[in-house]
Amino acid sequence: MALISKIGIIGANHVGAHVANALLYQGLVTELYISDTNEVLCKAQVNDLLDAMPFYPHPARVFELDDRYEELAGCDIIVNAAGHVAAAAGNRDGELFVTTDEAKKFAKRIADAGFNGVWVNIANPCDVVTTELQYLTGADPYKVIGSGTTLDSARLRHALSGATGYPASCINAWMLGEHGNGMFACWSHVSIGCLTLDEVAAQTGKTFDLSELEQAGRMGGYVTYSGKQCTEYSIANGAVEVIKAIVHDTKLITPVSTLLTDVYGVSGFYSSLPAVIGANGVEKVFVPELSDSEIEAWRKSCEHVKGNIDQLGWLEVDARID
Repeated sequence: MALISKIGIIGANHVGAHVANALLYQGLVTELYISDTNEVLCKAQVNDLLDAMPFYPHPARVFELDDRYEELAGCDIIVNAAGHVAAAAGNRDGELFVTTDEAKKFAKRIADAGFNGVWVNIANPCDVVTTELQYLTGADPYKVIGSGTTLDSARLRHALSGATGYPASCINAWMLGEHGNGMFACWSHVSIGCLTLDEVAAQTGKTFDLSELEQAGRMGGYVTYSGKQCTEYSIANGAVEVIKAIVHDTKLITPVSTLLTDVYGVSGFYSSLPAVIGANGVEKVFVPELSDSEIEAWRKSCEHVKGNIDQLGWLEVDARID
């Protein structure tokens, strides 16, 4: 029996459009629903995707919804890409009030219409908006996922690939915590092939500036932004990796923004940890054994997310750092 996959995308600008294209190019969707308050843009994106349909591996139906959010309720997955990238020119917190106001326009409407699928949020600040979506919808927390540091981990692997000369596919290295300036490299769990970074250094004579590499993972997006005032390919493909794991129930392990329950004393809101992603969303959260310095970085990172939640005032979640 052919796979039937219905996916909705809210926000049809750079990132949303690239998510749509990647989903179709990888044959992950049979019905694609595009929503944006800019009806002219939404119509244009849908028409462009339909013009490209002969070049995708499988035919799919693509629908223009504009702001008829209730029609997304029948989807298996909804991707929130509603944002305002120019507001994030200085840092990812720049969109805090814009993106949270946007989510208030559609989240409850979709939930009230009966949506029971999985939310994948890529709007920034990712951890706050993901927390907000769960709060507004009352959804199963593990069916609300933020793309989180999946992308930042790819950026760290990019930096390590440049430093070592080995392909990123051979490198296992993750950024954890908030998808923002407070994220940190989990150096205690980095491996290249089956070797630790110290073993690689000892056997090759290479030296690594960990602070510089971590900063490359943290700020890589702004290298892109400075040249074209947006990021699009990397975040879209990172989000689609998460979506693919849901569609095909692959049990992918990747760092995503997920609900924290007493993780080194932090509870009640979303931030990135290693998680198993399958048909039901987040199926298991792993908590790595962190070094003392990493625990300190984790708590500092989470304090920043909590501070942003506190700024909103109305987002009344039990955000605790004990």
